This record gives sequence, C-alpha cells and structure tokens, in this order.
Amino acid sequence: MEFAVETRGLARTFGSKRAVDGIDLQVPAGSFYGFLGPNGAGKSTTIKCLTGLLRPSAGDIRILGIDPVASPVEIKLKVGVVPEDLALFDRLTAAETLSFIAQVHGMPAETFKTRSADLLSLMDLTAAATTLVTDFSHGMRKKLALAAALLPAPRLLFLDEPFEGIDAVASRQIKELLHSFVARGGTVFLTSHILEIVERLSTHIGVIADGRIVAQGRIEDVREGAHGKGTLEELFIQLVGGERPAADINWL
Repeated sequence: MEFAVETRGLARTFGSKRAVDGIDLQVPAGSFYGFLGPNGAGKSTTIKCLTGLLRPSAGDIRILGIDPVASPVEIKLKVGVVPEDLALFDRLTAAETLSFIAQVHGMPAETFKTRSADLLSLMDLTAAATTLVTDFSHGMRKKLALAAALLPAPRLLFLDEPFEGIDAVASRQIKELLHSFVARGGTVFLTSHILEIVERLSTHIGVIADGRIVAQGRIEDVREGAHGKGTLEELFIQLVGGERPAADINWL
C-alpha cells in the first residue's frame, strides 16, 4: 500500500514533557484520515512536526515518500495546510492573498487567474475578493485559508479544526469540496473535535491519547478491533478512557 503520510517512532519533547511519544502513523494515499484525540493528546504537535513547523525530537517522517526534514521546500510545493490559527495576512485582500501564494509557487499568470476565479467562486468569496482579510468573518477566513491551500493543486491537505466556528452553509461547502478532492485522488489529514463530521467524512482514523497512538486503520476495522458499537463518539470515549460518572451538582 502507498502511504501519503508515514512515521516511525515520531517523538517530540518540550523540556521534560513528551508531547508525542514514538508514534507510527500510516495514512494511505487517497484516503480521508481523521486524526482524533482529547485536548492535550498531541494532535497539534504531531501536525506541526508533519508540516515542518516543529522539528521532531526523534523518529522518521515520510510525506508523499519524501523526508520533509531533508527536503522542506519540495514538500511545501506538494502539500496544502490550513492551520488552526489560519495564518492569513490581515492587511491583504482575498485576491492579494491568493496572488501571493501563486507567486511563492511560481505559478503562471493564466493558471493563477483561472484557479483563483474558480476557488473564489466555489467559496462564495468573489464579491469579497477586494476586501481586506481583517474585515472577514471567521467563516470567510476559513474558506479563504482553504482556497489558499488548494490553489497550487496539492496532493495532500492537512486541516487542523477546519469546521470549528463556521456556520452550516460554509461547513457544507467545505465538506463537498473535500469529498471532491479525495475522489480525484487527493489525501486529507484532518483533526476535528466534531466527531459527527469526522465519522461522515473519514475512511480511516487514528486516535492519539497521551502522545501515543491507541488505534488506527479503517473506521470499520478500528470499531471491530475495539469491540465498539454505535457512534464514533462512543468508540472514541472507549479508546481514550473517557468514561466518567455523570456530574451531580445538586445546586443546579
């Protein structure tokens, strides 16, 4: 099987804290991979290592068969990233943002013109193309960040909480676009706390807890291996040991 993302013994420490503790990831090419875990489990640290924002303390990484530590520029030309904080330039317009991305990638002018028009239309941002990003709503910013990530036609997308804080209309637009991206052979690596969306979109999942992978594979296989039944939320709670007695606050 060809893997879009593969790690062996990936670890990242901060002082004495081991945020990511020797994980082995296997993300099949052409899959929609949901990366799940409770707060503080190591999800964001893992993504930062995979996308070159953090240098691993130990272990090996292969992104599309390439070592991102040894060849960071080559990887950045083939991968799209939407970080949780979006990393947009507030004093640029939407059109200027896409133009900047195109110039970084050395994109021909005609290619940029066609692709940017398509993406702005798809994201319902055409009328806001000359508006400064600082004046965008949160949902508009999310859609622009996704458009910027898709503009170079990457083979792999890393999405950190892309559905958090956006309305139902924007959420549906993004889900349909991601389905189309995967159907055309792309790979999506997604983190989200909205498990209903992950269950609806993902073909594969990986679950991390306390910096370690506790389950990974096709959703059906993970559910069967954990003897899980019901929703992904119930399976997730079972895997990360999240069962708690019901709160009993007698003054409420």
